[in-house]
Amino acid sequence: MKPLVIILVLPVLIGIASEFYFRDAKKASFAAALGAVLVVFLGVIVLDLEGTWNWVAALLLSPLPVAFGVVTVLFCYGRLQMRRRRGHGA
Repeated sequence: MKPLVIILVLPVLIGIASEFYFRDAKKASFAAALGAVLVVFLGVIVLDLEGTWNWVAALLLSPLPVAFGVVTVLFCYGRLQMRRRRGHGA
């Protein structure tokens, strides 16, 4: 359950938070990508008490959470832009 939280849930939450904080797709995507990488590295360090994983494993695993975070930002950004366009056009 813990790997699922680190790989899927936390990057999605980071993506949502960065979109609502920055309100710009470029800045929010960068923040979500950076936040997802940090979550993966910290998760590997904190959860691996035996020392069987290292930074290389976190590096190889990080593209998936980064993708989840950036896609979440773009999804939220697109939905917010659609709402703004509908309100002014009608």
